Amino acid sequence: MGKLVLTGFVTLDGVHQAPGGPHEDPRGGFGQGGWSVPYGDEDFGRFVTEVFDRAGAFLLGRRTYDIFASYWPKVTDPADPVASRLNSLPKYVAGSAPLADPVWPGATAVHGDLVKQVTTLKERTEGELQVHGSGALAASLLALDLVDTLHLLTFPVVLGAGRRLFAEGARPTAFRHTGGRVTAAGVSIQTYDLDGRPSYGTYELPDGV
Repeated sequence: MGKLVLTGFVTLDGVHQAPGGPHEDPRGGFGQGGWSVPYGDEDFGRFVTEVFDRAGAFLLGRRTYDIFASYWPKVTDPADPVASRLNSLPKYVAGSAPLADPVWPGATAVHGDLVKQVTTLKERTEGELQVHGSGALAASLLALDLVDTLHLLTFPVVLGAGRRLFAEGARPTAFRHTGGRVTAAGVSIQTYDLDGRPSYGTYELPDGV
């Protein structure tokens, strides 16, 4: 069985919205889209290539699917590490709405119980079932403990507004750190595996001290 791997981009203040362009996600009047682009150096590209090399299939939210489908099918270089995987591997799109024509080859809409969906998709996937972007879907997957591994990329910028990956009311979750690096441009790339619920303690002095 494959595992579900989520790659998320966030700012220092936790904003997850529209990292790749000004028109990606203007919901709520968000006008700062494209904030990750200035940090796309060779180190960043190397990490992205490593991630996509492990992909067996993709699970995407509808908004991210539409963004990807409008761009990546036009990138036909077989040596492109992202386009070659996205254009050739299965793409599962969460949600009940039908996919717009023309449908990106290899794309299938899936709907129903998310736990059952993910379990079935992981069983049929050799390699990683990867989630990129897809903020609302990512939040649902995290709330249901369906994310096995999280790559969290924190960019050295504060925006002050925007949708957050871990919003108020997110399910308390513990993760185990499994690796990390910092790019030359200052992006902190950290990898975590799901590790159950948080544990708690105190720094108070014991009684009698």
